Amino acid sequence: MGKRQIPDTLLLEERAAHALNAMVGMEDEDHGGIPFFNADLNHKPAFMTHGDWDYGSSHGRMVDSMILARLMTGSDYGVETERRYRDNLLSFFKADGMSYRGRNPVKNWEPNANLIDQRAVLLALTTWFMTTGDSRAKEAADRHVAALKRIAVKEKDVWYYPASEYTEKGWPSANAVQLRLAPDPAAFSGRLIMPLLKYHELTGNPDAYELCQFFAHMIVHRSGVFNEDGSFNSALAYRSGHFHTRLGTLDAIARLGYYNRDASLINWVKKSYDWALTWSTAFGWTPGDMHDQAYEHETCSLVDLIATGITLARSGYTSYWGVVERFLRNHLAESQLLDLSWVEETDDKSNDIPGWLSYYKVAQRTRGSFAGYSAPNDFICDHNHGRGHTSDLQICCLGSGTRGLYMGWSNTVTEENGKVSVNFLLSRGSRWLDVSSYLPYEGKVELDIHRDIPKLQIRIPEWAGYTKLRFTRTLGGETSEGTGTEPSRWLGGCFLQLGPAHAGEKIVVTFPLSFRTTTETAMGESFETKWRGDDVIDITPRGKRKPLYSGRPNLDRAPMREGDYYRPEREYVW
Repeated sequence: MGKRQIPDTLLLEERAAHALNAMVGMEDEDHGGIPFFNADLNHKPAFMTHGDWDYGSSHGRMVDSMILARLMTGSDYGVETERRYRDNLLSFFKADGMSYRGRNPVKNWEPNANLIDQRAVLLALTTWFMTTGDSRAKEAADRHVAALKRIAVKEKDVWYYPASEYTEKGWPSANAVQLRLAPDPAAFSGRLIMPLLKYHELTGNPDAYELCQFFAHMIVHRSGVFNEDGSFNSALAYRSGHFHTRLGTLDAIARLGYYNRDASLINWVKKSYDWALTWSTAFGWTPGDMHDQAYEHETCSLVDLIATGITLARSGYTSYWGVVERFLRNHLAESQLLDLSWVEETDDKSNDIPGWLSYYKVAQRTRGSFAGYSAPNDFICDHNHGRGHTSDLQICCLGSGTRGLYMGWSNTVTEENGKVSVNFLLSRGSRWLDVSSYLPYEGKVELDIHRDIPKLQIRIPEWAGYTKLRFTRTLGGETSEGTGTEPSRWLGGCFLQLGPAHAGEKIVVTFPLSFRTTTETAMGESFETKWRGDDVIDITPRGKRKPLYSGRPNLDRAPMREGDYYRPEREYVW
């Protein structure tokens, strides 16, 4: 990449490079390359521990997200770690086609095929095959899909799993099958729809699509996970309305509705999504659940909000582009751990427990990871209610956070049938054009066109209005001007139509910034939030341990730096 002056603003591909550091650093070289699951950064010194999620779940998340990070950056950092993660992932499969948890040398967990793990496993195999064509990934995925179909309990119009764990001897209880028990079907099968559908799109696998259809019908029409008004069922059997698994299910069903062009499914998702937004802040904090974990936000839930919002926006509900951009700019970016000056670490391994716990260089190794649990204003969650302080990092949130970066990056600039759309006002390069965003410092976006584009449009934030919007177009030394006051230039309420664009052309769009203060409510607590455009620049009360939103610069001119954008020749839609 060549060097030039670009705005020193949020660049998602750089965040992905930081995430790679954590994905490599959390590998436990003293335990077969299995990554640690969580970390307590508040402890002195900080430490990492393993967990029963170490196997299919953690490895699936890491393989998927390391591939996505490389698509964004072109980096080959940590390829040997990724190779070990892939080899480990394949080793967890048994002859029946399911991915099983292993035995920990310290904790005597019983090996089983946990149904929550299977989603991450298939996610990884799908991304792996999509980007490499590796026959090992496809063979494992085909066997896996066949197994997921074989073990499902099948009735006339729904299929389901009657327990959270499957064993080599079958379901633990035949009585559970006879009584049609399907505890938390959102966690066990609803979220599975997402990788199953993508795998079907890639390979045409009919079993994968059949599972999607029956699981979706069960969730929407029979399960009771979602109430009629779209709210989450908070019953204990449904994990107290656990937000990550509910929102992950909405993401999955929205994708199925979009794939089938099924407006009824899209509207069903929209109803629940809008309800979930009322429990979240405008900058992206969500509850963990509706009861004991209500105060513990998971980055996983935020990424589900991002993915679902993107599908709804692609389905025609264009206002969600702005909703998602606020999430990307704020709580996703703030949830990534880049400053570890406050974390006490040691390079001494003498107190480590091999296979279970390590104090070794935790700060260095976790830089770039995402919050496992966070408060609206603090990376560390230690609330008076709920469970208090538990842990600060979870590797599932590292995988999800990286996937969230990819979803934002890959949907910033999209092309369909000759129309190129700039959906997020975030800097990035592409084969069609470069986007240089001066937000939140200035209401200014520059588009450098690389190839002829038949139709070009750019989304303008709702707070920018249209009367004072201006744009200039420069090509071959000649400059023309335009304004937002022409009604024919607008489509979908938020997209400025720029018509054909030509290679070598430079388009500069400017508009007024919005300065406002809102009161955001999180589980009954209020936070005064100051905004500059779509960015939170301050929040009160301030966090106490690792405050969020307290150090963001508030400048009237965007700082510049030397650099350039990564422009991959091929992009993959996830």
